[in-house]
Amino acid sequence: MNVMLIFLAAVAAIIIWWLSGQRLTSKPWLETGSVQLPAHDDTVRQQSPVPAVKLGLFVFLGVVGALFSLAVSAYFMRMASADWWGMPVPRLLWINTAALALSSLALQWARREAQHGRMESLRPALVTGLALAVFFLIGQIQAWRELTAAGYVLTDNPANSFFYMLTGLHGLHILGGLAVLAHTTVRAFSANVQPDRLQLSVDLSAIYSHFMLAVWLLLFALFAGWANDFVDLCRTLLN
Repeated sequence: MNVMLIFLAAVAAIIIWWLSGQRLTSKPWLETGSVQLPAHDDTVRQQSPVPAVKLGLFVFLGVVGALFSLAVSAYFMRMASADWWGMPVPRLLWINTAALALSSLALQWARREAQHGRMESLRPALVTGLALAVFFLIGQIQAWRELTAAGYVLTDNPANSFFYMLTGLHGLHILGGLAVLAHTTVRAFSANVQPDRLQLSVDLSAIYSHFMLAVWLLLFALFAGWANDFVDLCRTLLN
């Protein structure tokens, strides 16, 4: 239970930080006044759904965070069983982690370029973020192959099962984000496309990427054993 609360607190902190950033950067007095100015109908239609779409994304991320928190809680409870044998962390996971972090940074770069309307640098930023995320998924599959070749199969012990389940669940969420990011990247290379038409999609892709990076860092700390030390420290401080 303590582990689940810590994980949920971390997820909630990330979501609150994003929401506060969106809140602080908004200027409702300017947005109210801008409604009275003449504007093209397409521009109005494009700007109006932004808050609702972002709110929907944050709700979805909250559900995803709760799902992973339950899985992590079950992981810690199962560790107390006698049939639990730890498995080594493949070195490839370090490279995969670096690739996912760089992908998140690239999408943050793309987010900034879209806000400033710089298409010439937005395109390579999107391609870089997409390519690194694909590299991460390929690296995760290769890590699975290395573990199974070494004898750490799915049904060997609960530790193996949880590793494959958690990394697979995370990989599926990355794959879902890649579908949106790939569509956005293709649109960026379309003729006569304007940056303001892509800003919302780029913004949402960057937010999603940052969240999935945070989830992966927590999972990686779990597999490496750092989370165990952190929980033990918290329990010591609480007692």
